[in-house]
Amino acid sequence: MSTINIDEYKIHANDTGSADYQIASMTQRINDLTAHLNTHTKDNSSRRGLLKLVAQRRKLLNYIKGVSEERYQKIISGLGLRR
Repeated sequence: MSTINIDEYKIHANDTGSADYQIASMTQRINDLTAHLNTHTKDNSSRRGLLKLVAQRRKLLNYIKGVSEERYQKIISGLGLRR
């Protein structure tokens, strides 16, 4: 998996709370957990955490889509998400 430059999604220098940055950060964590679960297939605790992260990211993406369609499209294309 390639690493994501999550700094591109910051609105300002100290940004850690905007939805754009959170989605990018979650995507990085999801990719890391997916790679972990490919080698540790019986790690159900991590699998549950992965599913929770995916659901939380989906909620934030729905929020962004309602606020601004162009921000949504930028995030989707930049992170390579299928939706």
